[in-house]
Amino acid sequence: MSVKKTTQRQGFKTNEFIVYPAHGVGQIVAIEEQEVAGARLELFVINFVKDKMTLRVPTAKVASVGMRKLAETPLIKRALETLKGRARIKRTMWSRRAQEYEAKINSGDIVAIAEVVRDLYRSETQPEQSYSERQLYEAALDRLSREIAAVQRITETEAIKEIEAALAKGPRRGPKPEAEDEAVVAEEAA
Repeated sequence: MSVKKTTQRQGFKTNEFIVYPAHGVGQIVAIEEQEVAGARLELFVINFVKDKMTLRVPTAKVASVGMRKLAETPLIKRALETLKGRARIKRTMWSRRAQEYEAKINSGDIVAIAEVVRDLYRSETQPEQSYSERQLYEAALDRLSREIAAVQRITETEAIKEIEAALAKGPRRGPKPEAEDEAVVAEEAA
């Protein structure tokens, strides 16, 4: 019986911080059993302090929902290196790009989330973001900073400063040449 429970829990234990793809970093506060529709289920009780939310995930569904342990330090370093790269913005409709960004944010993959932060980051010298761009940027930044803070045991504010420092080391993020600006305006109008 206990062997089966251990394999179902897949190494997760109480008081451990985890990443749940759709909500970010949470902490397993308990492992409890409940009866649902006549069946006994073992559940992880996960608390997301910042969202003021508690989630119950059946231990058997952990793999299918994509719940994972916090990223290791080398993966955090890779995510921070990703931030220093050149922003890759496809010339597709904003609605399609927004869906792709949303999918990356909810994938739980820290490097994919770092790509969204990098692609949507705007320095003071660049034009303002649209409301939806800003929302996606902040969602990605929040997920990334919470995981970095949990792994490095620092505050989220310190994690955001580390992310912004990495973004500042990226290629020159000044105003774009005039011809490119007109193409962007025409694309957004479409």
